[in-house]
Amino acid sequence: MAIQLVKLRHVPEDELEEIHALMAEHDIEVYETHAGNWGLSLPALWLRHDEQLPQAKALLDQYADERFHRARAEYDALKAAGKARTFMDIARENPLRYIAYVAMIGALVYISLVPFLGLLT
Repeated sequence: MAIQLVKLRHVPEDELEEIHALMAEHDIEVYETHAGNWGLSLPALWLRHDEQLPQAKALLDQYADERFHRARAEYDALKAAGKARTFMDIARENPLRYIAYVAMIGALVYISLVPFLGLLT
């Protein structure tokens, strides 16, 4: 019976390629399911043979740890060089979207608080 190893929704292509290469390197048979035409199905990576589960889990745990440390080191290097994206950088890239989001948040807060503020007067 197939066992789900990794859910692939929002997984970058490079990470998926690295996982496939890792599994192939250790002769672990996996197959991939896609989200389908409307994105309703479960995109995942599945293990074909149950007896390979402990080895596959150990490899994935080690890979995830290595990828985390690699990404953290890359972010720290960008931050030290002053090139890491900040919240203000994102707001400057698309100011209209930023203003629209702030306006929507303000409207939601106003709509949520009006009934309570009306009780106090």
